[in-house]
Amino acid sequence: MVLDRLGVLSDEVSEHFEEALDWAAEQGLKHVEVRMVDGVNAAALTDEAAGEVRRKVEARGLFVSAIASPLFKCALDPQREVASGDTFGQAEEDVEAHFVKLERVIQIAGLLGTTRIRVFSFWREKQPARYTADIAAHLRRAADIAAAAGVQLLLENEPACNGGYAEEVAALVEAVDSLALRGLWDPGNEAYGGREAYPAGYGRMREALAHVHLKDAYIGADGQPRCVPLGSGDVPVIAQLRALAADGYEGLFTIETHYAPAGGTKRDGTRMTLDALRTLVAAL
Repeated sequence: MVLDRLGVLSDEVSEHFEEALDWAAEQGLKHVEVRMVDGVNAAALTDEAAGEVRRKVEARGLFVSAIASPLFKCALDPQREVASGDTFGQAEEDVEAHFVKLERVIQIAGLLGTTRIRVFSFWREKQPARYTADIAAHLRRAADIAAAAGVQLLLENEPACNGGYAEEVAALVEAVDSLALRGLWDPGNEAYGGREAYPAGYGRMREALAHVHLKDAYIGADGQPRCVPLGSGDVPVIAQLRALAADGYEGLFTIETHYAPAGGTKRDGTRMTLDALRTLVAAL
């Protein structure tokens, strides 16, 4: 069952970490992904702060499923014009600085009791395919570091990055060819980028994925993408969940709504998605 493996990105509920944990526990969720903790990026936690995070999470019967890090949200070459996106408080740094950060995030993962770290594929080039070999080489190096430490990197489809869409992430995972680097499938990101999440995107990601984020999105009449609660965008949620079940997916699901209703809060938006998910799951 999806609900038995369901968690939330904590700062999608509240910027105040303990408030987010209380809400997750009250809703019967099983885990949290950690991205921001009271305004501090998870990649910048001290040893003491990481220990406190784990204590607070486990005191509520939850566990940390992954660090939602900003690793490799950087330019391959700062001399080239590239896209950019949210780094959640982290400064723009070069590739080597991100490898240093990777070592530290692996340490933090151990302190939090998780073996999963979300990563990206560098800010999107104007012609990403020209740099596939370079991207794969860096990710292979990262996977080797992760494998030696006993952790798994989860490469998310993020339209602002070179692995922006399902086929690109799957190709990078296949090129790296390591169990220490797998795909993080976010159907909502696919829809946000104007692509078909299911069946097309999922069909390409099926063999590469090891983790799933749940959000929904659509392209408005003005051509602009918008995130919305599950079931009200372009992601065919029921069909996607049925396919995951039929294909034997046994991993975790994490709500990452990216939505707040007019006059409401992120918690309101996340609750709308959770309520919708409960209704949708009942139809499976």
